[in-house]
Amino acid sequence: MAASTAPAHAKPAHAKPDRQNITLSLSAAILKKARVLAAERGTSVTGLLTRQIEELVEKDDSYQRAKAGALAMLRSGFTFGKIDHMTREEMHDRKSAREALAEADDVSS
Repeated sequence: MAASTAPAHAKPAHAKPDRQNITLSLSAAILKKARVLAAERGTSVTGLLTRQIEELVEKDDSYQRAKAGALAMLRSGFTFGKIDHMTREEMHDRKSAREALAEADDVSS
């Protein structure tokens, strides 16, 4: 058997440069089920877990972007047509409200 010339701390040749190994501790029963599940899906337990963690992180990233966008919209406020900052009295003045809505419909038509 030939001696290896690579240093003891070198990464295996198949390791991807942007990847890092982790260690997990699972119960024997869960590990057994995970091996069966991975085999059914044509992958390894490592591949199975890698994909699940990647999906989890992608979903969280997507949620965080959506949350930031929604919060930005809330901070900027909403406009509802041509009616700006009506007083309570103006809001309950049905005749003026109907006129304002009719005016907005005429402009949009």
